[in-house]
Amino acid sequence: MNEKIIHLESIVKNYKVGTQVVRALRTVSVDIYKGEYVAIMGASGSGKSTLMNIIGCLDTATTGKYVLNGTDVSSMSDDELAEIRNSEIGFIFQVFNLLPRNTALENVMLPLVYAGIRKTERKRIAEETLTDVGLDDRMAHRPNELSGGQRQRVAIARALVNKPALLLADEPTGNLDSKISEEIMTLFAEIHKKGNTLVMVTHEEDIAKHAHRIIRLKDGEVESDIINKNPVY
Repeated sequence: MNEKIIHLESIVKNYKVGTQVVRALRTVSVDIYKGEYVAIMGASGSGKSTLMNIIGCLDTATTGKYVLNGTDVSSMSDDELAEIRNSEIGFIFQVFNLLPRNTALENVMLPLVYAGIRKTERKRIAEETLTDVGLDDRMAHRPNELSGGQRQRVAIARALVNKPALLLADEPTGNLDSKISEEIMTLFAEIHKKGNTLVMVTHEEDIAKHAHRIIRLKDGEVESDIINKNPVY
């Protein structure tokens, strides 16, 4: 079996709401391997968003162990987690999260600024990545000059530009119509074929069917974890 990129061991996440304790995750244990394409599914309140936040180092577990790409991140400080996020994880969000006054190229270059790469190199890498997602003719456009599908492609390019160990997509087609959603899922398939590890959180069955493995959560626990033998391409 390939090398593990995600090792979650007995993850518990509790939240205090007033005097009550909400048990969002209850001893979740999951391994995800390099090169996998995984969908995490579940109804509202199942714990999938909490799990995504922990996998993305946006939050930490109450108890349990999380090893990301060989590094135990379970008890890291906020600053250490921010460093891990910048170097190891590419995020793709439902709402795109693009800077409105920046061009597509400038949006994609931004993670490279944080990585300390010099400007000429940043521009070259960002141009290559935008070309890879089919936006070579839209680099100078700002988000309000792009369609929803094009904006999501910019967001995908931004997630890819640092060559992260893990791509984490949160409801990536939630704001797109069915035709554009299919185009984005075709792009995800191409990204996965290049060897990228892709973890996608979705509540849509037809979107989850593109993944090669589907993990379903219910009431903060793993209800099922199955290999999808016939992924949609």
